[in-house]
This record gives sequence, C-alpha cells and structure tokens, in this order.
Amino acid sequence: MKTSSKKRRRKENLVVIGAQWGDEGKAKMVDVLTEQVDIVARYQGGSNAGHTVVADGRKFVFHQIPSGILHEGKKCVIGNGVVLDPLGLLEEMNSLVQAGVKVRNRLIISDRAHLLMPYHRLLDGASETHKGRAKIGTTNRGIGPAYMDKMARVGLKVVDLLEPAYFRSKVREVAKEKNFWLKKYYGQAEVDADKTADAYLKIAPQIRPLVADTTAYLEGRLQAGENILAEGAQGTLLDVDFGTYPYVTSSSASVGGVCTGLGIGPQWLDEIYGVTKAYTTRVGEGPFPSEMEPDFGEKIRKRGGEYGATTGRPRRCGWLDLVALQYACRVNGFTGILLTKLDVLSYLQTISLCVGYKVKGQIIREFPASLRRLADCRPVYKEMKGWKGDLSSASRVGDLPAEARRYLDEIEKTIQVPIQWVSVGPDRAQIFQKP
Repeated sequence: MKTSSKKRRRKENLVVIGAQWGDEGKAKMVDVLTEQVDIVARYQGGSNAGHTVVADGRKFVFHQIPSGILHEGKKCVIGNGVVLDPLGLLEEMNSLVQAGVKVRNRLIISDRAHLLMPYHRLLDGASETHKGRAKIGTTNRGIGPAYMDKMARVGLKVVDLLEPAYFRSKVREVAKEKNFWLKKYYGQAEVDADKTADAYLKIAPQIRPLVADTTAYLEGRLQAGENILAEGAQGTLLDVDFGTYPYVTSSSASVGGVCTGLGIGPQWLDEIYGVTKAYTTRVGEGPFPSEMEPDFGEKIRKRGGEYGATTGRPRRCGWLDLVALQYACRVNGFTGILLTKLDVLSYLQTISLCVGYKVKGQIIREFPASLRRLADCRPVYKEMKGWKGDLSSASRVGDLPAEARRYLDEIEKTIQVPIQWVSVGPDRAQIFQKP
C-alpha cells in the first residue's frame, strides 16, 4: 500500500485548546511550541481573550494577536472565526512595536473575519446590567452581540471595511436596529452611525495591508510543506455548544472551531493539545462543583495570580476537576495534555482531586449537560499527600518531589491522556517536557 506524498513530506500541525474555563496558560504553551511551527493562527474569540506571556522577565498580554508574534520570523494569522476589534488591534500592534517586536509583514487578517462595532460593546454592557443577578458574567467587550449579528446575517466583515461607501451604508442600516434596542429597551444613549463609520474608515488604510484570503494563504503554505499551530481562546467549558451554557462564550472554543475558524480541513490536524492548570479556575457566573472554600480559594488566587488578564476580575479557584477534564479530552480528542501552574500547589499538606460528582445520592462520572443538575453536583474527592519545596527551577520530571510525580501520574491514569509538558512558573523558561 502506497503512502501518500502529503504524509511523507509534511510537518505536524498542532492545536492548542483550553481544557477548562479558559485562563489555563495557553499563551505560554503557544509561545513554547511556536519554535516548532512556521505559522501561528488564531481561530475564534475576540478581544475578550487575555493571553499572557512572560519572556525574559517582560510581561506581554495579547488580546487578538496570536502570542507567537514574539518569535521573530514566524507568521501570525487572525482567522475568519475571530470577531475583530480593529481599533483595539492597532493599539495592541503599537504596544508591541514600542516593545521592540516587529509586527508588520508578519500579521495577516482574514478578509472574512467579522468586525466588532461600538454598538456591540454598548449592547453587551446594557444586557448584563439589565439581567441583574441573572447576568452571564461577560467581559463587556461586545463579543456576544458581534457573534449574534454574524449568525443573524447583519454583521460587517473586514472586507466591508475596504469598501467605504458600502461600509457606511451598512453601518447606517444596522445602527437603526441597534439604536432601537439601546434607547427603547435598555434606556441607553444611541450611537451615531456616521461618526462610527468615520472612525473605522479612518483606520482602514492601516488595516488594508494586513488583509488577505487567509484560507487560501494557509492552504498554500500547508501544501508547500509548512506547518501551523492553531491557537484557541477561552476553553472547552466555555464553548457555546459543549460548555456550561448559557455561562459560555459565543464561539466554538473546542477543536471543531479550528476548521470553521481557519478554513482548513480536519485532515491537516495532527497533535491536539489540551491545556489545564494543576487546579481549576473560572471567571464569571455558573456552577463550579470543585470550587474551594472562600478563604482557601483566596490563598490559591493570590499565590497563582488568578486575576483576569483582560478585565482584572478575580478568578474563582477550585481543585482539579477530572470529571470535567475527561469530558474535555473526549470532546476534543486530545493527544496530549500541557499542565500549568504545578508550582502553585507546593507546600500544601493535602491536595484534593475531584474524581466524581455526587448528586441526589448517586455517584456520576460524566459531565452533565443540564445546568441545574451540574449545580446540584457535589464533588467526590481523592485526597493526595502534598509536597514541599520550590518547583520553579525544575527542568525535568526527576526534579519534582515524589508526591508531585504521583499527582501527575494519578491525573494521567484517570483521564487516559499523557501529560506531555509541565509548567512550574510564569516565565517561558519554567517549563519542561515530560517523557
């Protein structure tokens, strides 16, 4: 039987996906893995993402630009599945340039990506305020309303920004409906359609050189033997289909979003890595079975620096939930796990692993679709002995205390997916491969 020429010649393509409720440390893993690829491509989400990389003591926070931009010579793509805030993008580009990072001629934006408009932000904030205690806990960046317009077929795309007359007429048309909701339903001020169009058209010349048909670009590069790393935002439990709906983001943060968000076929995907912390966090509302007691959660929050990179909101902290992690493994088909923040758990006497849920007297080990059922779940813990010692200088598994190694082994045994990388500190150097 002949082996296809594609399989003989091509390098592996990688996918990095959050395995929890986001904030797992994906940017650091992307930063490390970028050395192995030619192109880093973001496939969903928007400026609600906050990807943090600490390189040589310098902190970089990315919202829309793929974190692979820190590696000179690597190309970065913002795919069609992203909702693009062009004003925020230019600010992010300028901050990188000021830090000495070359961006121009390395960043490519899909002409099919949808635009995030000012009225999306206003509607997002107004909706959350209107819901009161029933709010979802969004970042108020307008992401949900932007994706709503995309699905309602009234959204504006990047390519529209390059056609001034058409863009202005579309903004005027859409603003009529948005102003009705803002004024009549939410009691908020209306947006000025022409001022909005003017602000966007003013920056269009700066955006134009970056715009391309990224589906054709990626296919061409893949056919030429180059490889990509597909970078996701948020996490599997925030996926609009598979997450804790409605306390989710508005896009496909799981593996299916790679193909729809970049316009490449699944045959190109080789390694699919899930990123998880050594514990669990989430921002915003919704049930959280393994959430720690408030005082202890605050201790972990401070130790792990668990505050949102985009909003600064404190993250809720919990023990590692293996029920949820197994679910994420199944939904995405992870081939490997990248585990972060193992160092945060050092010096604890006992560490708990959530290995099941107890609900109405019954033990379950599947992640429920019903939000009410999930809210009724109580964690079933396996207690493990903690470890002492600073892990920050560990460069191999053998450098870890025996208890830390047993903790990793227990995770692998339960989820049946190998842990391939372990992070023991915020800097890009504080990470090693696990054999």
